[in-house]
Amino acid sequence: MQSTYSTAKVCQYKNQSNCNLALEPELTEILIHSRDPEELKYVWHAWRNASGRNVKEDFIKYVELSNEIARLNNYTDMAEFWMKEYEADDFPQQIEAIWQQIKPLYLELHAYVRGQLRRKYGESVVSKDGPIPAHLLGNMWAQTWNNIAEFTTPYPGKKLPDVTDAMVEQGYNATKIFRVAEDFFTSLNLSPMPDTFWQNSILEKPEGVELICHASAWDFYDGKDFRIKQCTRINMEDLLTAHHEMGHIQYDLQYKNQPTVFKDGANPGFHEAVGDTIALSASTPEHLQEIGLLDDASTDKEAVLNHLYLNSLDKVVFLPFAYMMDKWRWGVFQSKITPDNYNCEWWSLAEEFQGIVPPVKRSEDDFDPGAKYHIVASVEYIRYFVSFVVQFQFHRSLCIEAGQYDPQNPQTKALSECNIYGSKEAGKLFKSMLELGSSRPWPDAMEKITGQRKMDASDTLIFFLIITLTMRSASKLSSSLSESEIVSSPASMYPESSEVKSPPPFFLLAVAANGVKILFSN
Repeated sequence: MQSTYSTAKVCQYKNQSNCNLALEPELTEILIHSRDPEELKYVWHAWRNASGRNVKEDFIKYVELSNEIARLNNYTDMAEFWMKEYEADDFPQQIEAIWQQIKPLYLELHAYVRGQLRRKYGESVVSKDGPIPAHLLGNMWAQTWNNIAEFTTPYPGKKLPDVTDAMVEQGYNATKIFRVAEDFFTSLNLSPMPDTFWQNSILEKPEGVELICHASAWDFYDGKDFRIKQCTRINMEDLLTAHHEMGHIQYDLQYKNQPTVFKDGANPGFHEAVGDTIALSASTPEHLQEIGLLDDASTDKEAVLNHLYLNSLDKVVFLPFAYMMDKWRWGVFQSKITPDNYNCEWWSLAEEFQGIVPPVKRSEDDFDPGAKYHIVASVEYIRYFVSFVVQFQFHRSLCIEAGQYDPQNPQTKALSECNIYGSKEAGKLFKSMLELGSSRPWPDAMEKITGQRKMDASDTLIFFLIITLTMRSASKLSSSLSESEIVSSPASMYPESSEVKSPPPFFLLAVAANGVKILFSN
């Protein structure tokens, strides 16, 4: 399945004689930059024909073998086997409860973006109150929507904090991108990358080599050899991906002295959260300005709100996708979803959770789940949901430790504006959790850094409170949005906390046969 995925190619939209377009970089770049709905529909459809449609039979066999492995290890099925890492019998119920916390915020964002898309493409393409066609959202799987921020932002006259042009102008290359990421970690008094990292990592796509470009981090379990594989592009997205992947390596470095059995994250979501926690600071206009990638004009209040909106198109939008990915697979492994309704159930969940629909008719001859890497590579995905929740819990605690955020006086500096770069105190607190590896149950590791023992989305809601109010205001003021698009979120979406009484101004683990641990980006 991975081989089919990695070698899948499609023909160019208006030149069917050129059939050498790969997912990375060609199709991804089209989805990012094209505003032609017909071209976007073609690319969306062609990729699924070239990838997922060709692996359904292999996937059916994979499910059988996976469940057999689980039963040999005294688990009912592979769903139960995957969930054991989270050490809670009620883990699915915990995830559902967190989703219910986040859902009103997502509905607010969905309604706002749908209105902006309808203004751009017209009501014949995007309805007033229905789901959004999946091909219009700037990403092959609609898992993040940040690539459409340029024409949906609340303050279109203000510059988005996209530093891609500045990176190109300043001569950034792949190595420079990873050196900038390393600098953030070392500014916290965490570990630099070892020499072998720079010698052995693949940071650019090799010429003439068929390679799965999906970014991943590798721990060779000898305490010395740690690597990243990433086909780095010179843009802001890959700059932040570099922080994410280096977060995996940093975690590996911090627990390298643990016994081998404990050389792992406290749970899979923790491993994903480390680099993303750092990226929450690294992506702030303040930090991008201090490393010379943004000018002063990008840090006024409206520009900062645009940045927070951009963040919401990544961090909030991703959550329902991550949930439905593994909710679907849990159902498959538990035989609640069978091969004769794989695709139907996939799109039923996508519409229920993401509020999206396919742009062309689908059938059971199609296998759209197989167009996503983590499906064909057997990488459980709920880790990313967990990560996107706990990273905000980590962020809040590190910001308090760094003196960058006061929960009793949040109007001084919003949680979303915190930048822990250079804080040795925050680094020391982070290190105290990272060095535990998996030697303690994850609630112990959580308590070490946050003082809490449960996953909770309250800090996520606090982080995005200002942009929530901004989007709601923009929706109500826009004559082009119907009343049904203005989603009234209940008061319960905001946590009862002194932190929100006075809003600020304006308003994986995969283990290869050789025992090497590999961690993937989402």
